[in-house]
Amino acid sequence: MSRMLRASAIMAAGTMVSRVTGFVRSMVLAYAIGTAALGDSYNAAYAIPYSILDLLLLGVLSSVVVPMIVRAQQQDADRGRAYEQRLLTLSTAALIVVAALAVLVAPLLIDLYTDWDRGSREFEVAVTLARFILPQLAFFGIGSVAGAILNTHDRYGAPMWAPVLNNVVQIGAFLLYAGLGTGGGDLAKVTDGDLALLGLGTTAGIVAQSVVLIVALRRVGFSFLPRFDLRNARLGEMGRAGIWTIGYVVVTQLGFVLTTNLASSAGNEVPGHGISPYTLAFQLFQLPYGVIGVSVITAMLPRMSRAVTEGRFDDVRTEFGSSVRLICSVMVPVSLLLMVLGPAITVPIYGHGANSVADAVYIGNVLQVYGLALVPFAIFQLLLRVFYSFGDTRTPVYIGAGTTAVNAVFMVLLSAVLPARYTVMGLALAYAIAYALGAVLAWTLASRRVQGLGGWTVGMALTRMYLSALPTAVLALAAVWVVTEALDGLGFVNSLIVLASGGGLGMLLYLGVAHRMRIPEVNSIVGMVARRVGR
Repeated sequence: MSRMLRASAIMAAGTMVSRVTGFVRSMVLAYAIGTAALGDSYNAAYAIPYSILDLLLLGVLSSVVVPMIVRAQQQDADRGRAYEQRLLTLSTAALIVVAALAVLVAPLLIDLYTDWDRGSREFEVAVTLARFILPQLAFFGIGSVAGAILNTHDRYGAPMWAPVLNNVVQIGAFLLYAGLGTGGGDLAKVTDGDLALLGLGTTAGIVAQSVVLIVALRRVGFSFLPRFDLRNARLGEMGRAGIWTIGYVVVTQLGFVLTTNLASSAGNEVPGHGISPYTLAFQLFQLPYGVIGVSVITAMLPRMSRAVTEGRFDDVRTEFGSSVRLICSVMVPVSLLLMVLGPAITVPIYGHGANSVADAVYIGNVLQVYGLALVPFAIFQLLLRVFYSFGDTRTPVYIGAGTTAVNAVFMVLLSAVLPARYTVMGLALAYAIAYALGAVLAWTLASRRVQGLGGWTVGMALTRMYLSALPTAVLALAAVWVVTEALDGLGFVNSLIVLASGGGLGMLLYLGVAHRMRIPEVNSIVGMVARRVGR
């Protein structure tokens, strides 16, 4: 537990700064271009390279590449160094080709991800932005492989801190647009020069992030020597394992395509209620998991893979149980706070410039619904890593297909029955329902694989966490009611008051109650902070 806490703390610190600067990035972007037509065009173009990268690389990194690198380090005479060089060479060459092809077919990609007419201004602007943004595919892929190699060497800092530089570069580009651009948030007035500044500034951030990771690799003694001897790259083994992971990513991306089409259709009917609020609320929803969940999973997966390789299945169960309890000790109170304080969170971040307070409140309403999904989503992601540590990439495809199918059914159903102004909130609700059911299915199958996951222990721990968090939710509700009634609504200052009283004091209240209830994970966190403060 202590080792996981230390590793997770290093990563969580970097991820926290990254996410905070990411919020600043989103705030500056919303200030510069708003969340209506231009914001939707930008966010549609921005999402596409991440979707392609998911299809080609990122899913394979977590489930296939990391375990294979670990095995190469354990079994190869050079401790896996040549294998790492082959992997980086292959991914670099492949992603350069993919980036070039993606730029050529940008109109087809925008047409796939949105419900816009090909001759519309939204469509044309999105295509132009995509052609500036899609080249980042090559650099992002290189950085991702470099980060995976660093993680297998137990160097977690650089991969978690490098995105900070990416955010800073993009913030600079968006501020330049806000100061020098002629279009503002008006889609009709934006020029090709404005779009070039937005698009190239976005790509420049990813380039800077990749450079930092390559430098970090050199500092651990890794020298990049291009190796094209693909016979020793174990592509057959990677393909057999990775084909199922790619299948899983394909399934989830089909769900994302449906999501963006439904959201863009709603945005056509109600400006400011389309892709942008969905994207911005989703980014906020992902913050707690990104800070805590990703950090724990990144530290957990190599250790679980080693335990499986050495036949230590008891350690797999112990590692998983500790990870679930550690993550949920934070996710539980945060999920309740998101459900209560959504608009109070989004108004200070997004209620400026080209974006109105009403637009920011709607983003907060979507975030409130997403709060329902936080704990199920985090547990779902942890459960998938159990299968990946066993080298099983097939079962997650079936689980992902079922989850995506449920999500799609509820998205279509809710979009059909809800007015357009509530469509994006319905998409968030469908997401929460799907991942709750998906987590139940994944738990059942994973428990059979390892002959039990300690469900009773985890269930009791979660119950105590929710009981400890109830006073926090009540305090947050009281703060919202008092401020909105006494100070007439949620403006910038009023929202900060709600966040300080309901959020800040609420989390302190949770830590105190959980500490008194002797929840071990909270006690470990409190003890670690107390020792650091004491020093």
